Amino acid sequence: MHPAPDSATVPLDRQTIQALVSTLRQLEAFLDECDETVSDALEAHVGIRPAAESYSAILEGHAEALESALASPPRHVQMGDTSPQLRAIPVTFTVGKHDDRGEYLLHLRDYSPGQIWEPGMWSLLGGGREPQDATLEDTVRRELAEEADLDLADLSPFATEYASHDDGTTVPIAVYAGRWNGDPRELRLTEGVMLAWFAPDDLHRLRIADTTSALVRRHAAGLPPIRSGPAPAPAPAPAPAPAPAPAPAPAPAPAPAEHRPPSPHGTVPHIIGVHLYLERPDGTVLLGLRHPDSAFAPSTWHVLAGHCEQENAIDCLIREAREEAGLRIERRDVELVHVVHHIGQPRNPPRMALFFRARTWGGEPVLREPDKCTQWKFWDPAALPDDLVPYTRLAITKIRNGEPYSETGWPA
Repeated sequence: MHPAPDSATVPLDRQTIQALVSTLRQLEAFLDECDETVSDALEAHVGIRPAAESYSAILEGHAEALESALASPPRHVQMGDTSPQLRAIPVTFTVGKHDDRGEYLLHLRDYSPGQIWEPGMWSLLGGGREPQDATLEDTVRRELAEEADLDLADLSPFATEYASHDDGTTVPIAVYAGRWNGDPRELRLTEGVMLAWFAPDDLHRLRIADTTSALVRRHAAGLPPIRSGPAPAPAPAPAPAPAPAPAPAPAPAPAPAEHRPPSPHGTVPHIIGVHLYLERPDGTVLLGLRHPDSAFAPSTWHVLAGHCEQENAIDCLIREAREEAGLRIERRDVELVHVVHHIGQPRNPPRMALFFRARTWGGEPVLREPDKCTQWKFWDPAALPDDLVPYTRLAITKIRNGEPYSETGWPA
């Protein structure tokens, strides 16, 4: 079946499909040919075809009709109601949040190729509409609460975008805009790696979809100019004396607006990871066996490690050691012993792995986060396990040789 010109495709849930098919089966013509025109007054047609094992289907109609339907709740098709202006359920939405400085809150997605949309890329927070959502705004607010424990006072529709899947289908995306002046560190992020503010001029530094970058820039172009600093002082009233008054002192010039110059073209942000090199007096080194369901290196040995939040690297190390293994480490006992500059696939964000040695510490390793690590064990560096994260093996070897830097994964 071929889509009508200017049509858009929208996956529907199983319940909606069943209701739609039940109605369409009342049309005898539909039983013979699902591609049949259902109204002489319409140039487009409505058809149903299988799309995936998840019992989704494709609803076809004019793109303009689908766009106008985004703001309305779904309704079931009644007999004779065969217009392409069916209330389509959009598969997803995104929400752009900006602050009074004109920066935008972006979400670094997990690197899970084949499992999620835009893996390892910066994106706007978003998600799919669920049956309990009466309106798209309900979807927006539910997703923000679930993903980041975020509640915005004001949200407004901004645009409707269309995204293409690898299979060629196109889905509508409703984009909402809101304003928030807060610290991303205080949000409880349940999906992805991190949230951070970015100015539109810095988007070229990020691994971000061109469509997302263009969307943010388009929204920023419609905002009023940002003003900062005191307004110019009003000119003093002329003196009432008949004698000429001395010229008033010029009003103080307003402070220059805060402006962060864009980074040089071509620069990209790096993900900073901290790693604990914990060596006992007998020379053995602490490793943890990662959980089988871990997104990174499942069922593989690795040193205690974590990603920096809005904090310095040593504070991150101390926090991760306490949270993951119950170890007490003081800043004065920490020293940097190795740095690995590494990358996976060429399009992945580059990473800096900082390995810190704790000369002394308190406590013994315990399983504080069994959903991440299933075992702690001290290993002889001369007999490390086979299933060890490769760059960790490299770092341990370099540390024992007294070498401060290594790199891996970069194209030759």
